[in-house]
Order: sequence, then C-alpha cells, then structure tokens
Amino acid sequence: MKSAQQFWDKAASRYSRSPIKDEKSYQKKLEVTQQYFRPDWSVLEFGCGTGSTAIIHAPHVKHILATDVSSKMLEIAEQKARDAGVENASFQQGTLDSLELEPESFDAVLGLNILHLLEDVESAIARVNQLLKPGGVFVSNTALIAEMKFYWRLLIPIMQRLGLAPHVSVFSKQALVSMLSDAGFSIDYEWQPGSEWVYIVARKSA
Repeated sequence: MKSAQQFWDKAASRYSRSPIKDEKSYQKKLEVTQQYFRPDWSVLEFGCGTGSTAIIHAPHVKHILATDVSSKMLEIAEQKARDAGVENASFQQGTLDSLELEPESFDAVLGLNILHLLEDVESAIARVNQLLKPGGVFVSNTALIAEMKFYWRLLIPIMQRLGLAPHVSVFSKQALVSMLSDAGFSIDYEWQPGSEWVYIVARKSA
C-alpha cells in the first residue's frame, strides 16, 4: 500500500490537471451509470483519484463515499467538492481491505480505472460483492493490459523500474468477466469504446 500511496501522492498534482482523453466515451459512461442510480442510494467509489466523477454523480444519489490510497489526491478532491458546493460526498483515505465498511451497506460500488492497478483483483471483486446490498451494482471501467499492443506490454516494466508507472495487473476481458461471475455477479451491461478498455455494470444476485 505504501509504495502505491507514494506513487499517487507524487502524481496527484499532475493527474488533477490532465484532460480527459476521450470526452465522448466519458460522458456516455456517466450517463449509463446514472441510469442505474436512485435518489435514496448509498454509493461507494474506491480509487476515486481527485474526485471528479464522484462529484458529478453526487447529485443523483443520497450519499457517495469516495476513497483513495493517496491523501494528496483526496485533498484535491475535497477542495473540488467544496468549490462545486457538493455536500453529500465524503472522502476517506484507504483501500477496500483497510477501510472498516459494513457488509451489504451500499447500493452501488464504483471502481473506475482502478481494477488493473490492484495487486489482487479477485479479492477486490469479492470484497465489492460483500459490500453491496443484494441486487446492487458494481460499475467498473478497466484497462485490459493483456489486450494492449505488444510494445506497450514490453514498455510497462521498464517504466515501472524508472518509477514512471505503478503496478498493473494483466488480464483480458474474458478473464475479468470470469472473475466477476465467480464472485457472484451477472453482467448487466458491457461496452468497449476500444479493444484496450471495457466498461461493465455487474449486478449482485438479489
């Protein structure tokens, strides 16, 4: 956890200034996600970064708890929320494993651009299932490292040794779908804006 925290603390300022690479796809994912939300819902987002997506979603639910391993990311997120006048979003430092969260306490869990950065993806998905109420949804947007061009897969370890890239887990879309299924989810919605990313809404059995 510590090395990940250090990496993202160092990257926080630059990350917060980075433009969205595919605005059209981002807006579609926001729209689809919000179609699932209800005004009385409690939502968890883990790996929230600087909080932009949590702040956008907050008006559509009762409360959103946004978490991240990086305190620097969360400082920026909290300021963004204050600037936007958003009062029903709270921010907490930690990981799915370290945070004391009640089982079956969330209607939706968001894991956006984060699963491929985790060391144990299967355990994270199982933890998400535990935290969701029956019938709740897990919304993920994930890089498929296994389906990236070969030269990128060669470059990533070099960048990691130079401190320019974090840990990444290598899996395909089919492997991700299998992990979700094994954890007790059914796929409710799936969309790929490109071969190297997949957006999935998975539902916990009722």
